Amino acid sequence: MSVRYGPSSLCWLLYCGVLLAPAAGYVIVSSVSWAVTNEVDEDLDGASTEEALPALLEDSGSLWQQRFPASAHKESAHLPPPAGAARARPPPAPPGMFSYPRESGPRLRPGTARFLAHASAWGCLATASSHLKISGLPFGSCLPISDGPLNNSTGIPFFYMTPKDPVVADLMKNPMASLLLPESEGEFCRKSIVDPEDPRCARLTLTGKMMAVPPEELEFAKQAMFSRHPVMRKWPRQYEWFFMKMRIEHIWLQKWYGGVSDISAEEYFKAAPRKA
Repeated sequence: MSVRYGPSSLCWLLYCGVLLAPAAGYVIVSSVSWAVTNEVDEDLDGASTEEALPALLEDSGSLWQQRFPASAHKESAHLPPPAGAARARPPPAPPGMFSYPRESGPRLRPGTARFLAHASAWGCLATASSHLKISGLPFGSCLPISDGPLNNSTGIPFFYMTPKDPVVADLMKNPMASLLLPESEGEFCRKSIVDPEDPRCARLTLTGKMMAVPPEELEFAKQAMFSRHPVMRKWPRQYEWFFMKMRIEHIWLQKWYGGVSDISAEEYFKAAPRKA
């Protein structure tokens, strides 16, 4: 049986053909159209945002990878890989602030403590305040210190003080104090682009009794302080400067995240200064 189309039917078919003809070369992907060619077919088969992103983060020239590797931002980064999963190659070792192995261990800690004591030109001294409004509360002051001339480390911090400093009034009432010596002055934190407040920058806390330097040690105290801080020689005499030192009783060292190491005074004074 033959089917005949009238003039109106033929016009309708021709009109539909004109509308559908351009769509023959397109494919719908996520409600967005691209022209289909042989080259694009291959791209559509292999393209994936999820696969391209890790490859971008692993690029050796990527600034992101150098400081914050992709694994640091994955919630499951701490979990072991699933059974049977094999990696084609190990991830690149991230440079910068995420990788700088440091020597550690009980044997090295006294030397590190002595190094911080000798390398530090200043420290933060905490005393029990004698001020009426904060009586008995901790009071901190940053002071220049020295444990001896550059070629003679004693491990004992010396101070150049004035009776007009409120810290001296505190010490007259309670001579016990704590001295914090951070590693911020050293080269490690700066070269590793680590904030001085980062726990990976070592810090030493010395606790003990503050006392005036006896007459037989005055000459050494002058050499210790004035060789490291020459400007002190020109400080106004009317402030009645005098020398003090700390008789160390406890040594605490923090070199990494977590707790601190308790170092005995015997180990501390026996050790030679050693970089952290």
